[in-house]
Amino acid sequence: MKNPHRCLSTLLLSFTLAGCGTLSNVAPEAEVPQKAQRVCGATEPRDINQWLPAMVEQQSPAMVVGVIDASGQRHYWHFGVTDNEHQFPVDEHTLFAVGSLSKGMTAEATAVLVTQGRLHWTDTLETLLPPSVPLSADAKKITLLQLVTHTSGLPRQNMDLPMLTAFIRYLGNGENFYAHLDSDDVVADLADFAKPSGNEPRYSNLGYAVLDYVLSYQTGQRADQLVQSLIFDPLKLQNSSFTPQKLRSYPQRAIGHAGSQPKFVPRGQVVPDWQFSGNMLGAGGLYTDTADLLTYAAAHLDNTGDNTLDKAIDDTMRVYYPRDKEAANIAWVTDTYGEQSITYQVGYIGGYSSYIGIDRVNHFAVVVLQNSFTWQNNLGHSVLRQMLEEKNQAATCRVVTAA
Repeated sequence: MKNPHRCLSTLLLSFTLAGCGTLSNVAPEAEVPQKAQRVCGATEPRDINQWLPAMVEQQSPAMVVGVIDASGQRHYWHFGVTDNEHQFPVDEHTLFAVGSLSKGMTAEATAVLVTQGRLHWTDTLETLLPPSVPLSADAKKITLLQLVTHTSGLPRQNMDLPMLTAFIRYLGNGENFYAHLDSDDVVADLADFAKPSGNEPRYSNLGYAVLDYVLSYQTGQRADQLVQSLIFDPLKLQNSSFTPQKLRSYPQRAIGHAGSQPKFVPRGQVVPDWQFSGNMLGAGGLYTDTADLLTYAAAHLDNTGDNTLDKAIDDTMRVYYPRDKEAANIAWVTDTYGEQSITYQVGYIGGYSSYIGIDRVNHFAVVVLQNSFTWQNNLGHSVLRQMLEEKNQAATCRVVTAA
């Protein structure tokens, strides 16, 4: 007979966590781009500085927006302060927690290992994990590629009474409820895993915690160490770390605040930072700034000169599960709006929201960092769509003027 407490907790978690995407990706709904209001030939094409500030609805104590335009120029806008106590103005070098944007870094470090031949996308958990780890028949068949593309069938997190209890506490105090996933006990959840029907992507923090465990076992290095040597060092990212206390900018970091979540914490109240030290580091432990994230984005628009890294990045930009919205890449997600494809990640953790989006065809990139948890995280998508509208309008004007 099934454990009634487990059944009850699973049912409650299904309802309560369905509305909470902490450390998960939720597709932003982009606003319809506005037509450029100008007469062809009468004015110069509108610069991004003329229209982006009007799109910003600041719903956080602070927000930083970074953009790479079609010519490769970088633009920054910053609003607000780190918190009411310290009142540090934010800029592109202000440190934020970015939650699930960590997964993109970890997945690309994994892609480098695959490019080097140290791992293979077809490797299964049966060969990737220690023989002592008990695995169900379905868990044995999960491949490395399925882990990084969220197509393994693993749930968002374990569904049991301790998780439910921790989540309920989080709703009132904002404290981290992923201690189990951060521990090595996370692989115990694979013993009774039964793959659900269908192959559509299912976002899984559990899957990325297992990935961290795999990387540590296979390489002898934790995910954060691999990301440092395989991603941060080659790209010369100077203000990005999974152990942010080591960074000089940490004392002036943006402090996290309640927004849409936690549900029962007043909006605008400071909430605890979420700290990880184990298997959730590579899934959600990253702190970084807007300038570093734009440098990271730029590596996805132009070759870095490192052939191995460039091949790994190209692998992560491919779509492995096609559909118009939330097509599955490796860690990234792709949405299609007519002629435009936006490949992006979002992160929600504690009191922070983050976004990074790329349009490779048009050579655009946008980063948005906020120090509150807010579901209204559609600015990045809307900016990318508006950038294309401005580009198309300028091209039309050139044709009209030439005629």
